[in-house]
Amino acid sequence: MGLKKLVKLAAMLAAFVTLEGQMQMSAAKDAADLIVMGRYVVTMDAKGTVIENGAVAIKDGAILAVGPEDDIAAAYDAPETVPAEGRVLMPGFVNGHTHSAMVLFRGMADDLDLMTWLTKYIFPMEGRYVDPDFIRVGSTLACWEMIQGGTTSFVDMYFYPDVIAGVVEQCGLRAVISAPMIDYPSPGFKGWDDSFASGVDFVKRWQGKNGRITPALAPHAPYTVSKEHLAAVAKVAHELHAPISIHIAEDKAELKTIGDKYGITSVDLMQDTGLLDEQVIAAHVVWPTEGDMKKLAGTRVGAIHNPTSNMKTGAGIAPIPAMLKAGVTIGLGTDGAASNNDLDMWEEVRLAALLHKGVATDPTVMPAATALDLGTRMGAKAAGLEGVTGALEPGLRADMIQVSLDSLRLKPLYDVVSHLVYAANSRDVVTSIVDGKLLMKDGKVLTIDEAKLRADIEAVADKIRADLKATAQ
Repeated sequence: MGLKKLVKLAAMLAAFVTLEGQMQMSAAKDAADLIVMGRYVVTMDAKGTVIENGAVAIKDGAILAVGPEDDIAAAYDAPETVPAEGRVLMPGFVNGHTHSAMVLFRGMADDLDLMTWLTKYIFPMEGRYVDPDFIRVGSTLACWEMIQGGTTSFVDMYFYPDVIAGVVEQCGLRAVISAPMIDYPSPGFKGWDDSFASGVDFVKRWQGKNGRITPALAPHAPYTVSKEHLAAVAKVAHELHAPISIHIAEDKAELKTIGDKYGITSVDLMQDTGLLDEQVIAAHVVWPTEGDMKKLAGTRVGAIHNPTSNMKTGAGIAPIPAMLKAGVTIGLGTDGAASNNDLDMWEEVRLAALLHKGVATDPTVMPAATALDLGTRMGAKAAGLEGVTGALEPGLRADMIQVSLDSLRLKPLYDVVSHLVYAANSRDVVTSIVDGKLLMKDGKVLTIDEAKLRADIEAVADKIRADLKATAQ
């Protein structure tokens, strides 16, 4: 055999050996569906782990592994990779309390105390406009806003929950959707009996139907639902293993109403009716006594702090540092956009960090890491989603966002957690992933038709504007 043929044969053999080695290496890797990278991976685990140049491997909607980028690349193959590109990878926010479709009432009635706002404006306008189409358009707008802003899970309490659930199925977010129950006539209901029956039916039909949707019961508040009816909700929730969403101790008017009627606090009423024994998402809890805090500690009640809404309606400022010290589980929420006026969880995290420093005149009472925890890991626990979402850990569902560090507003960078709380905002979110599915890529929402949504919003808004104009004349 000639020298040229020998050289050619040797080259072919070397190429074959190299290819075989590559195939063996590839075969040795575990299969993933998606790998997402981050210049910084802020895991929000119990240790507060931050990984520089990290990555997360995702399979079947769950997190397979979290670690340094090189380690993940060596261990996993995936058909799609989302690069770091100077981004922070972190859990998506958990909005623990909102009324999603109320975005269509955004800016309609401002600068009013809570009871005037509710009884003179919101309740009448709900009776006039809230129907399935209103809920569909409003919930879609809310989902678009939350996806854009980095919220991946939310707790909703509003009318026509089947419609809301349908919107959530399509948009891809994770949600606890609670069916409203109230003693008085409300959209779609004559009063307690039909709203209670409908809520129970909603929970039964949606349990186990979609892994991203948790159906819940929602007795509106202790001043709109009688003691006997609250007890009935607690009983059926226990039987169905369903969570409960309710407004509790929101303002001083509520304290007076419950005190005058029952001679106890709203939290005492929860205890007397059996609510404290259940998984409860308690919105606001602005005015708990020391005794209330002790009762809430160690229970499955999550108190949802809504700083923007509570300040805007003059309801007060919840004593969050004291509640945390007492052992109460705390989450963050925006409330509805009619009283906020947005669904921006970045604002709630920042306010939670700043507000309590100012109230206590002590900059140490709410560190940045604690505020961020309320919006993610602890917030998930408060919403009944512990073990599901809220952190980047193997076994949890793959709910996460990427936050761009490109803007000069974020230069220089010394402490990534500080930046997330005190400098970054919703405009910096570029990627949103829920259950391992991309909902937003490079700042573009993929699951909602924006042009159609704009047209639908204007159609509803035109009716409301005309009514407000006629009312003002």
